[in-house]
Amino acid sequence: MNPSTSSMSFNELQAEVLQLREELQTRDQLVQQLSQELFRLVKDNAQAAPTATSSEQSQLEVRALREQLQAVEQQVGFYQEQLAGRDAEIHQLRQTVQELSDRSRMLEQVVQELPGIYREKFAERIAPIKEKVTAIQQENRRLHAELQSVSYRLAVRNRRSSGNGGIDLPNFSPPVGVPVSIPDFN
Repeated sequence: MNPSTSSMSFNELQAEVLQLREELQTRDQLVQQLSQELFRLVKDNAQAAPTATSSEQSQLEVRALREQLQAVEQQVGFYQEQLAGRDAEIHQLRQTVQELSDRSRMLEQVVQELPGIYREKFAERIAPIKEKVTAIQQENRRLHAELQSVSYRLAVRNRRSSGNGGIDLPNFSPPVGVPVSIPDFN
């Protein structure tokens, strides 16, 4: 891979391959014309009476045509090599594009799945905390109810003992049917 071609874009490579193919087609036409001219000259020389000057001139023309044909064949070979190299580059670039597209699709899928994964992990981690909060709230309600019960019994006991001239304490009655307000962390 040439350094100059490695920096070319895919479209530029395709344009250059197209240009090389057109030049190759032009060279093929030229080779065809030269071959026909050579055939015509050989045929005309075979039919004409061989003379020394025309024979030498024909041989010179044939030699010149062969040299031109060799030069054209060399150019055709050169262009075919370039086309083969460009085709290999194009194939490699297409393969790279396909690999990158597949990787991009995979990454997009992973990104789309991430919120669900994070929700699951968060739910797994928060579940024991919610259970602990619920247990603490229940224990808090139970302790609050027990505290009110103990306060009520203590007040009743103090009232009975104060009936003989002791200090009169206020009457604490346990609230019946009144829910205890405890913050909920859910």
